[in-house]
Amino acid sequence: MRIKNIRVFIILHDLCMCLIAWQLSWWIRFNLESSFFNWQISFYVLPIVILVQGLAFWKFRLYKGLWRFASLPDLWNIFRASIIGALSITLVLFISIRLEEIPRTILVLYPILLIFLLGGPRLAYRFWKDHSFKLASTAIGQKILIVGAGSAGAMLVREMLRERSYKIIGFIDDNPNIINSELHGVPIVGNVDDIATINQRYEIDCIVIAVPTATDEQMQKIVDNCESIGVLIRTLPKLHEMVSSNAALDELRDVSIEDLLGREKIEFNWDVIQQGITNKMILVSGGGGSIGSELCHQIARLNPAGIIIYEHSEFNLYNIQMEINKAYPSVPLYAVLGNICDKTHVEQTMIKYKPNIIFHAAAYKHVPLLQNQLRIAAQNNIFGTKNFAKLAIKYQCEKFIFISTDKAVNPANVLGASKRVAEMYCYLMNQCSMTKFITVRFGNVLGSAGSVVPLFRKQIKSGGPLTVTDPEITRFFMTIREATQLILQASVMGNGGEIFVLDMGKPVKIKYLAEQMIKLSGRKLDKDIKIKYTGLRPGEKLYEELFYENESRKETEHAKVLLANHPEIDQQKLEKQILELEGAVSNFNDEEISRLFVALVPEGNF
Repeated sequence: MRIKNIRVFIILHDLCMCLIAWQLSWWIRFNLESSFFNWQISFYVLPIVILVQGLAFWKFRLYKGLWRFASLPDLWNIFRASIIGALSITLVLFISIRLEEIPRTILVLYPILLIFLLGGPRLAYRFWKDHSFKLASTAIGQKILIVGAGSAGAMLVREMLRERSYKIIGFIDDNPNIINSELHGVPIVGNVDDIATINQRYEIDCIVIAVPTATDEQMQKIVDNCESIGVLIRTLPKLHEMVSSNAALDELRDVSIEDLLGREKIEFNWDVIQQGITNKMILVSGGGGSIGSELCHQIARLNPAGIIIYEHSEFNLYNIQMEINKAYPSVPLYAVLGNICDKTHVEQTMIKYKPNIIFHAAAYKHVPLLQNQLRIAAQNNIFGTKNFAKLAIKYQCEKFIFISTDKAVNPANVLGASKRVAEMYCYLMNQCSMTKFITVRFGNVLGSAGSVVPLFRKQIKSGGPLTVTDPEITRFFMTIREATQLILQASVMGNGGEIFVLDMGKPVKIKYLAEQMIKLSGRKLDKDIKIKYTGLRPGEKLYEELFYENESRKETEHAKVLLANHPEIDQQKLEKQILELEGAVSNFNDEEISRLFVALVPEGNF
């Protein structure tokens, strides 16, 4: 209701300015002598002026602009509306009365005066608001220091000043040329290295990082400087996360471990990726999981013919269905609740939806749980994969992309062994079919369900301690977004039979991860929250590997996607052992399953 009233006021204001501009034009033309004003002709002309000029205002949407943020684009619209309106008025009056008794000078003065009468109040209102916001920066409230005096910082400080519940201490920025200057009346007081000194003077309550393009090194530097003063750190989302160019207070979030472990921006060949996805029917198994759900989001952007989400968790399936329908309402989406071990149901799904490409992300992934669940691990991770692989061939799918893990390399656990067998099986299927089987192998993804990051967050929330198995244990990490985009990149690069390995960068110590997350929570290590070392769990390795020793690594057309050239596999032997394993699974023979796992993956130690 308030917005509607404001627009009515703007419309009435602008139309009144038309009348005033027209009247002033006469007075100026006749040296402020009102006796020359022709009231009789004006009663005929003024309705034409209001109607025609009002249409020009509507055409250029002057009533849509916010006076609080009046700027050059608004003035440009006023200029165009005034000139076009004046020309249109001249044309209408010429056609109707041949401009009789209307001095030509008035038709020149009118748009000039109108531009000033429309633009002046808007700029005056903005100046008044900006001045009041500057005064608001001295208000009593939470003391804020903003990192980054760029466009995002400028928009953020204006919104904070409007809230009037913050005391903006100033900006800090690493550009030495702008130190000691002001932005919206707020001083730029120093650089990142000056944070501790600034805090001693002002006793800051919160530091807000307003640099959406900040690299992980820059974020780490800021966090390190904030650690010693123990203040809350908040940040704007990364650039790709921001839905608009406006920095809103409700977009502020805690600095996450992903911000510190994120890597340099990766370039993708989106044209080629889109060619491989557009107008194709895509099936994502495990589409409600961490990797699967993000794959669905990425695929939906590429205009597929449709997405089939195959998921055994009804809750996860419901969530991803709602997310995709909301974000991409034009993409046909088919949510299928089912178990990958149910071959009949999988086949009915294939018959009904006829997918062109399958991304097989469904798997059990929890290392300690699967150590004592050999049969379930084999049934789901191997024979669930087999079900989809066989049916992909039967129903002539173009590609089958198998999502593997670094735990499949020299496996120390049942999870890794089951994924290694599935890798070999996909390679075997590629040798005897037209369907292209491609494996993508990578390490941990940050924030995925069941991973260490959500566990640490939960432990921090409860006051600790954070449990780390060994001070030397390391893992490869990658963001979910980065991993899924590289999976899509690899999917269009493969011709079948490849094992692509994603470049995970340098391994990260879990101890370091825990320390950083404690730091980001605003707590002190050992003082507020401790780290407890519990010892390696069954099936856990100190470090993971991405390649076997006998797999030569080869660079590809994409710098972050490597190719593992693996030795040939004895197909007959593999087929025989998998057939025996399937029988052992059917007979619930755990002893035989264990023996066959060792036979299939002799390099393992599980």
